[in-house]
Amino acid sequence: MKFISSIQEGLKIALHALKTNKLRAFLTTLCIIIGITMVTVVDTVTTGMDKTFDDSMAMLGQNVVYIEKWPWDGDGVKWWEIMNRKEMEVEYAEFIESRSRYASTVAFSANRNTTIRYKDNSAEGVGLQGSTHNFLDIQGLDIDSGRMFTESEVHSRSNVVILGQSLVSAIFEQENPEGKTVRIGGQKFTVIGVLTKQGSFLGLGDSDNRVIIPITSYEKIYGLKYGLQLSIKFPDQTALEEGKYEVEGLMRQVRQLEATEENDFAMNEPDTFKEQLAGIKNGIYMGGFLLVGLSLLIGGIGIMNIMFVSVKERTKEIGIRKAVGAKSWEILAQFLIEAIVLSLLGGIIGVLIAAGFTFMIDQVFTAQMNVQVVLLAVGLCTLVGVTFGFIPAYKAAKSDPIESLRFE
Repeated sequence: MKFISSIQEGLKIALHALKTNKLRAFLTTLCIIIGITMVTVVDTVTTGMDKTFDDSMAMLGQNVVYIEKWPWDGDGVKWWEIMNRKEMEVEYAEFIESRSRYASTVAFSANRNTTIRYKDNSAEGVGLQGSTHNFLDIQGLDIDSGRMFTESEVHSRSNVVILGQSLVSAIFEQENPEGKTVRIGGQKFTVIGVLTKQGSFLGLGDSDNRVIIPITSYEKIYGLKYGLQLSIKFPDQTALEEGKYEVEGLMRQVRQLEATEENDFAMNEPDTFKEQLAGIKNGIYMGGFLLVGLSLLIGGIGIMNIMFVSVKERTKEIGIRKAVGAKSWEILAQFLIEAIVLSLLGGIIGVLIAAGFTFMIDQVFTAQMNVQVVLLAVGLCTLVGVTFGFIPAYKAAKSDPIESLRFE
């Protein structure tokens, strides 16, 4: 009971001292505020990146290999050599599908940006994908309303189109798009379906600002010159590990490559993004926590300095408290509490500022605050307060009461 009442009394004295010197307390905690803001923002950005990454990888499908001209990982790539590679061909999909023992689905697609028009409304920079009928099985996409085009519609070069949700909102407003006619590349296309909402890809591009048409209709308008991709899905991870080597061999066969020749195609997997993301996150963590550590160190030194000043200013008060029976540990606790409160004050302000930054970052990129990082911030502030406040508090606790009473 005595311990609790002493702690309460120490907290009351500490809060009074901080209230008396508001400006000094704020300036002292400024580096703590900066440090906690930075550690919180770094964590919220990386947490947001992880969540967005998982959602984005789902858009690329599970257990899928993409074969195309350009590799996703550009490290060590000689672009002039890649430029001279032949593009993919639709026939490759049939070749691999008929010979692969592991692949469950093989699709072909072509990509470019275009303008979509409906009556007086238009949308520019829309992602256009020409694909085979089984493209949605590869990507893990679903139809929200309507249907996907059929294999026979691909063979007959039917002008049918599937729309993304952002495009529906942009040009149809409140109308039901199904059965309506839009213009793509000067051709009329009938809307037969709408995709489910996907969101942004890696916090950047809008994956719902897209349309999908049969690959044959795409070829009729634009030709198959670039942006071509072969997508191969496997039933599970084990089949993927075995199947990708088989597919590589089939691609070398269809490309008629000699044993001594290097691959003239790229085999891309979603894990490539995972490795790149890990590198980006490590860079953010290293840079962020270096600055955080420096800020907290400077903030801790500031707290130690101000606590020494506080002890000196209140030397007579310490003497009076000791003279009326206060124990050394009570004096120690009083000043330790003051240092911790000072540090926690900076931490609370830092978390609040970080929450504002998190909201703003999330509007343009991706960020997500979690409870764990707030608890980490509280723990760091307490640690800084105890570590840098102990020496001044210990000095106050060990001061001689007679000498303290004589201090002017």
